[in-house]
Amino acid sequence: MAGLITRRAALASAALLPLAAHAQAAPWPSAPVRFIGLFPPGGGTDILSRIWCAKMADITNQQFIVENRSGSGGNVGTHAIAQSRNDGSVIGLASVSSLAISPTLYSSLPFDVTRDFSYLGGLWQLPNMLVVHNDVAARSIPELIALLKANPGRYSFASSGSGTSVHLSGEMFKQMAGVDIIHVPYRGAAPAHIDLLAGRVHMIFDNIPQALAAHRGGTLRALAVTGAQRSPQAPEVPAMAEFLPGFEITSWGGVLGPAGMAPALVNRIASLTKQAVETRKVTERYIENGATPWPIGPEELAAFRAADAARFAPLIRASGARVE
Repeated sequence: MAGLITRRAALASAALLPLAAHAQAAPWPSAPVRFIGLFPPGGGTDILSRIWCAKMADITNQQFIVENRSGSGGNVGTHAIAQSRNDGSVIGLASVSSLAISPTLYSSLPFDVTRDFSYLGGLWQLPNMLVVHNDVAARSIPELIALLKANPGRYSFASSGSGTSVHLSGEMFKQMAGVDIIHVPYRGAAPAHIDLLAGRVHMIFDNIPQALAAHRGGTLRALAVTGAQRSPQAPEVPAMAEFLPGFEITSWGGVLGPAGMAPALVNRIASLTKQAVETRKVTERYIENGATPWPIGPEELAAFRAADAARFAPLIRASGARVE
């Protein structure tokens, strides 16, 4: 009798093996995915992130729920990604701000950019755009530099937070133009724009999607973009490098997960990310918003991050900017 039970149990177990193997091999995602954004809703990176999440939902037939965790130049949300389960249920935005700028700008961080994350793939690259309040008496970069030099410490520039590319663009401008302007950090670009439109601050080097919309709508005046060349989306706006040779800062975004994700899961997310970014709909929407699609893989993203961090470190140190 005992032998019969043993044989029956063995047969039952054998019958269940294919089901267990199928469950283990269930493709990601098998449930809704939380995507952690690093800045408040309405800003450039939020717009671009939601475009990608919508396409991923279409491709995978699963929900991608954007959760905005803003603060500390993207570090709050980035820390939340590091603390998440590594099963793919939570991923988030890989940002130049927290991953390439913050390691030098901040005296300490609650995460290690090389140890605490899985780099999953690139999404976009985009320049920033300098827009000023319409009451600022300057219609070109030479006029702005002359105005600022004649009024040291009187004018201010907003940013989406200390350590963002928006902040660093302003610091580079201060150094290369030899001007004294006050940095006013916010928890994201959206609240910064509210104060800029109200005239409480005078300018911002914002990611191009929101700045471009304000420029086109006439609510703010664009003076330059921070890429090496003019943006195809706003060819009438000069590159800052036309006046300050060598000036170049480009923002970027990618997909980030916590450390320890299984290689097969990393490859799966990387493949789907690339597929989504390369679709016509995402490509067109990114270009409309001034961004360049950037469908690179995990290793390329990790290497680019490291190179960017090394490039920005001397600029940050020379600027004297430091967050304790």
